[in-house]
Amino acid sequence: MIFTATALEGVWIVDLDRREDERGYFARSYDAAEFAAHGLQPCDRQWSVSFNRLAGTLRGLHWQADPHQEAKLVRCTRGRVFDVAVDLRASSPTRGQHVAVELSATTGRALYIPPGCAHGFQTLEADSELLYGISPEYVGGAARGVRFDDRRLAIPWPLPPVALSPRDLDLPEWQP
Repeated sequence: MIFTATALEGVWIVDLDRREDERGYFARSYDAAEFAAHGLQPCDRQWSVSFNRLAGTLRGLHWQADPHQEAKLVRCTRGRVFDVAVDLRASSPTRGQHVAVELSATTGRALYIPPGCAHGFQTLEADSELLYGISPEYVGGAARGVRFDDRRLAIPWPLPPVALSPRDLDLPEWQP
């Protein structure tokens, strides 16, 4: 795996280190020891899949509150997505800033999102699918969110949003 730091402390791009030959390639997509060596929490307590039929589908921005804050490792296994992490950590110098990365099944690139950051994505192709490794388990009562179109966060979503859930439409604006 190839770890690349982003502009937000603790948010990492994780690329596959492919071993290719005439058959295709082999690559390790997760290694708890390598994650620990980079100071990252393990993301193997729960695995979730998000399948999205339409291009432009927007989900987020979501996180879990204390004491159930979660780390996520997000990988696109079909199609392409615009994946976003937003720093909401009170003590962070980049609080309120975001990082966006295109994830696709072709590249195998993943985004590691640490506790204290919100996550959202928009599909760039129809029938896109994401696989999430999450730690700890989801706790409904700890679920939080902020509007995808919050003016303070100013995320430049690449497509007009479609297929928004009623929950996401009802999320509040960010209160720094």
